[in-house]
Amino acid sequence: MRIRQGMFIVGAAVLIVAGCDSGNDGRQTGGTTPLPEADTGSADTGPSAGDGADTGNASADGTGATPGDGESGMTSSDFIAEPDVGSTVECDVWTQDCPDGEKCTAWASDGGIAWNATRCVPVADNPGQPGDGCLAEGGGLSGVDDCGVGSMCWNIDPETNQGTCVAFCEGSPEAPTCSDASTACTITSDGVLILCLPVCDPLLQDCPAELEACYPGVDGEFACYPDYSGEQGEYGDACEYINVCNPGLFCAPAAIVPGCESALCCSSLCDLTDADPDAQCEGQSSGQECIPWYAEGEVPPGAEHIGYCGIPE
Repeated sequence: MRIRQGMFIVGAAVLIVAGCDSGNDGRQTGGTTPLPEADTGSADTGPSAGDGADTGNASADGTGATPGDGESGMTSSDFIAEPDVGSTVECDVWTQDCPDGEKCTAWASDGGIAWNATRCVPVADNPGQPGDGCLAEGGGLSGVDDCGVGSMCWNIDPETNQGTCVAFCEGSPEAPTCSDASTACTITSDGVLILCLPVCDPLLQDCPAELEACYPGVDGEFACYPDYSGEQGEYGDACEYINVCNPGLFCAPAAIVPGCESALCCSSLCDLTDADPDAQCEGQSSGQECIPWYAEGEVPPGAEHIGYCGIPE
């Protein structure tokens, strides 16, 4: 895996946990919903939902984001994991090619804790629109809910199976768009999960929803995902999904995290405008520095301050 300066987009899968227990600071952790396994050098995110459903984490092998090496910004393709063997793609979530009265959505075909497939499911009578409350039948990983075509039930309460309808991305994998300018397209779980999620500042952690945190997403955008760090997620802890590191940290390749004994470990984000940016890096004594997340000339407006703690090439 080649790490490029700026965005680190690790193959991301979102972690969703069903039947969660309460973790640190009231965040959810544990659960029974499987998510995609992470590829070496990438992190996914998958949500957790009711029985056997994902509800908000991305796995490290999906399409998450990871910092760069100081030479060029990273893109989502840098860390996209190969599709899991046995996953089934029965329809196209981009074109919504299901028969009338049905919609194409993501689900966990293997009963696991991560979305790994797509299928056509019936559209409910009077379906909800993005922003409306929703109900997921059988949990968030079943793919069956009462949201309309081009959306799905997200950030689901594992006890009630209730969540909020979130819009799918529009366009194509090569040129994704979101109609709501306050959101960004996040493509995770080997491309079967395409959601327009709120844009956020990872240093401010300004996500509007409770129990969500700001994590790096596809195409360099930071977006809000359910926080499943729980009792893990400290600096240097192994990570498999985008949203299992504590808020303010991200799932990074082992090569840039001193002492990391896994393929991926949590590392810190840092403020480049700080008087001493490198001092924010816990691994400074082992060579970590505060490096710009985005490559020169590719920095989105207002993101000039975002950096990550890594070991320069």
